[in-house]
This record gives sequence, C-alpha cells and structure tokens, in this order.
Amino acid sequence: MAKMTTCDVSAAKARAAGDISSAFGSFTKSNPNLDKIYTEIKKSLVKDPVALQESWVRLKKALSAGIDEIKEKGNAIIPTIQFSNLDNITQEQHDEILKRGCVVIKNTMSRADAIALKEDVKSYIARNPQTKGFPSDKKVVYELYWSKAQVKARSNANVRKTQLFMNQMWHADATARVSLNQNVMYADRMRIREPGDNLFSLGPHADSGSLERWEDPEYSKCYQPIFEGNWEAFDPYDATHRLNVDMTKYDSSGTSNVFRSFQGWLALSEIAPKEGTILFAPLIKEVTAYWILRPFFDSNDSFKLDPDFPGAFPGTSQEFSNELHPELQLDSLMTPIPTVEPGDMVYWHCDCIHSVDPVHEGKWDSSVFYIPALPLCDINLKYAWLQRELFIKGLAPPDFPGFPFGEAETTHVGRASPNDVEDEGGKEALQAFGLHPFNATSVAPGEKEIVDEANKLLFV
Repeated sequence: MAKMTTCDVSAAKARAAGDISSAFGSFTKSNPNLDKIYTEIKKSLVKDPVALQESWVRLKKALSAGIDEIKEKGNAIIPTIQFSNLDNITQEQHDEILKRGCVVIKNTMSRADAIALKEDVKSYIARNPQTKGFPSDKKVVYELYWSKAQVKARSNANVRKTQLFMNQMWHADATARVSLNQNVMYADRMRIREPGDNLFSLGPHADSGSLERWEDPEYSKCYQPIFEGNWEAFDPYDATHRLNVDMTKYDSSGTSNVFRSFQGWLALSEIAPKEGTILFAPLIKEVTAYWILRPFFDSNDSFKLDPDFPGAFPGTSQEFSNELHPELQLDSLMTPIPTVEPGDMVYWHCDCIHSVDPVHEGKWDSSVFYIPALPLCDINLKYAWLQRELFIKGLAPPDFPGFPFGEAETTHVGRASPNDVEDEGGKEALQAFGLHPFNATSVAPGEKEIVDEANKLLFV
C-alpha cells in the first residue's frame, strides 16, 4: 500500500451517541413549527407562481397515472436483472431502472458465501456482547461497521461491480469534479430482524436530509426545473449539483452527509414480501417532483407561501404520510420488492421513498448488510479520508452516532483491518477504501481533477 496521509478526526464535527432511530423525526419529535425564514426560502425558489401551479396540476395527473400502473403490475414493476447479465442489459432494462429508481440484482454473490457472511457476523456479535443496536433491549439494527464479514462484503469484486453499474446510471457536466467510474466505500450498519419483530418499523421516508433539499443553494439546484414550473424537465440522474451539497446545517447523529447515488443492501437471507422486506415508491421522477412541490400548495391546490414543509424535521430524513402527502396514495404506491435470496443486491435512488414492513411475518430471520454506491467526488472524498482513519482505529464512521469519540468497535475482538480488504479484493478494493491511489479512467477534465485531488489528499 502507498504511504498514506493522516488526518485529525477529533477536529471534525462530533455526533451524539444514538442508534438508527436518530435519523427519523417520527421516533422522537412532533411536527416542528418552523421559523418564518422558511417562508423566505420558498419565495427565493419560485419566480413564477402561475407556471408552478400549472405544472403542479400536470404533475398530479401524471402521478395518478403512474400509481394506477403500479396498482396493476404489483411488485413485478420492480426491475430485476441477473448479475451475470450486468454487461449485457437491454436498453429497455436500462430505461426501466431509470424510471423506477430501484433494482434487484440477482446472484451477485453465491448463496453459500452470503450465508457464511451472516454466520460470521453473528459470531462477531456473540464474541462482543458490548455491541450496541436498536432497539436496545432486542437488537435488530446493529451499530457495527468494521466486522470482517462486512468489510469482506464491501471488498467483494462482484459487489463492487454492481456499485459501478449503479454509479454509471448517472451523468454530470464534463467539468464536474466527479468520477462515476470509481466507487468510494461507505461503511454502514447491518440488520438481523427476527420473525415477529414489530419494533423496527420505518414508515415511508427519503434519506439524505429533508429541509436541506430546499434550503441549501446547491441542493435546490438539483430540482431547479421543478421550481421553474417545468417538472417534466427534471433529471433525477444529473449529478452536477449533488457533488457538494451541504447537509451539515443541523445537528444530527443519524443523517448522511455524502452523495450516495444509490443506497443499497446485500441480502443475507431469503426475504419475501411481509417478511421484513423493503418497499419502494417505484416512480422516481413524478414522486420526487410531487414531494418537492408539496410545501407550496394547500389541499385546494392553491399556491401558498408559509413556513410549512410537510414531513420535514431539521436534522432528520424526510418522512411521508397519507395525511401530509395525500396524492401519493402511499397504500398503493409503496411496493415490496420481489422475494430475494442470500447473495442478491438491492439498490434504490437517493431520492427514492422507501419503507420497511411494519411486522416481520415470516418464519426466518430477515438479514442484510447495508452497502450503498458512492461515486468519487469532493464531499465523498473528504468523508473517505476521515473514514479511513476511523476504520483503522475501530471508531464509528463520520455519519454515525458517537463519531469520533465513542467507543464503537475499539474494544471488539476480531474486527477487520486493511489486510482483510486486500485479501478479499486486491488493489481495486483498496482504492475504494482510500487505501490505494485512484486511476483516472476518462478524459473528462472534471474526473481528472477529482482523481488528482484524491491522490494528493490521501497519499504523500
């Protein structure tokens, strides 16, 4: 491995202790009374209220038609492809993934290997009873990031290939400092949900902040055509303005501050609908445009300027309900993925509304490793530099509760090291972990800039 630079993680903004519930306002808060400043934010975003209202009416018709199609097709509407066909998908399959904003990639890893990872992490938990999780008295989601099983999964060549596949669904201006041909590893939690569990019940929500989408100037540019009264021109896959979004305005111990092109997980067990699985709103463009515009209209479709942003809590994910977002028809919109087997990967767009079965009605555990896709860009690079130091020390990653002063896995027996990354995935895996220099793979000036910047920051 190349000689690495060091960083002072203690200088970074700390996060309070907590667990996955920290990311959701519905666990701990009532709907906030937002300050009048949010009225001014709305005013700054809308230049033509008439065009916006006309666009809103068109959008509601398109949204209703899309939901009717989802009702008709059920979970067959979720795109499913075989890992072995990843290099040969049809244009129709590609376009359907873009339209739905989610996909299941079958047989990314062998069934036996995925089950072995689950058994390995269970042994790690047993050897380390100090491991924290949610709920605290009957853990489902574990505050674990550096077990050998998790690190091995993130280093796996097939898993990394799916991440690049998902990153390359996106595009950006040639001068944008991003490499969609490189993936940055993001350490996330893991879940083992036992039959009958009704405590880990996440309602419909979208991650990557809430109020920040309207408030942060760079974030709001992602949705500029929507605010201009032309929702049809909104491109959910333009990364240009997602590369330096600021999601750190509000104190939080559970929200993400990186650009995850797609969130994802690796199935470690068979998981069927109603068995603790994930549900998606599989209509990314129309649904996103709806909830971005929802704060600007009352129940009579009249334009309004007030500080109300339905379902938005400072420092948490964006949440949705039938009461606050009636046209989403959540009972019909939210669609469970088809049955997955150990070794299947599931991905969903960073704006995609998703939820979890309220009750696990199956007979076996519902277990996953959370493994998203992150292209190389400035905010992800800065995160990776911090995260690398934390990996070596066994501390919580920057997005998670307890960073950087909590105990995390510093006392855990058998946690992973950089050698485990190299043993599993070689040089390419080390690159994703920030442990080996990146290579520019494109002539785009923005990509060359970010690769050069990454190597300067990470290595001497």
